[in-house]
Amino acid sequence: MPEIIQQLDEQALVWIAEHIRNAVLDPFMMLYTQLGNTGMLFIALGVVMLLFKQTRKVGVSALCAMLIGLIVVNFTIKPLVARARPWLVIENFVNLVPEHDPNSFPSGHTNAAFAFALAVCLSAPKKWMKITAVCMAAVMGLSRLYVGVHFPSDVLAGAAIGSLCGLAGAWVVRKAWERLPSRLQGQG
Repeated sequence: MPEIIQQLDEQALVWIAEHIRNAVLDPFMMLYTQLGNTGMLFIALGVVMLLFKQTRKVGVSALCAMLIGLIVVNFTIKPLVARARPWLVIENFVNLVPEHDPNSFPSGHTNAAFAFALAVCLSAPKKWMKITAVCMAAVMGLSRLYVGVHFPSDVLAGAAIGSLCGLAGAWVVRKAWERLPSRLQGQG
């Protein structure tokens, strides 16, 4: 990371830890961020959507988007960049949840959340689904900062890459959907 970005990232993260963390938010943010481990929350929601005809295409789009994101981020960018986690570079910095992957850039949790959200935004039949997905993604990104396991630029990059993966996943499914038998398609 360029030095100026690293300095700004560190300052922002320390500010969050000193001014935003509190006893009321800690349990919620710790739980919510851990629901994003391995994309668990968003994968589960995608699978649930597969069960209903009205949201089947949305579920397929979301799962496809997250698979693309997994390949792009976890198997490609993270190992290539190999940016250290915040507590490894900021003296006396305390993270609130354990994180076993030593690579910080970009945020895989945020990537999965935004891949899911963008795919839902492009495919969902109801506006409330779209708004909920985007809010859930934003909170996931913020939770990664709150618990101190990512720098702000990690989260921003995860959101941007995840959004692109969401667009790609929705596009792939839209192109392939018409080739599926109608009994599998459901509506939309």
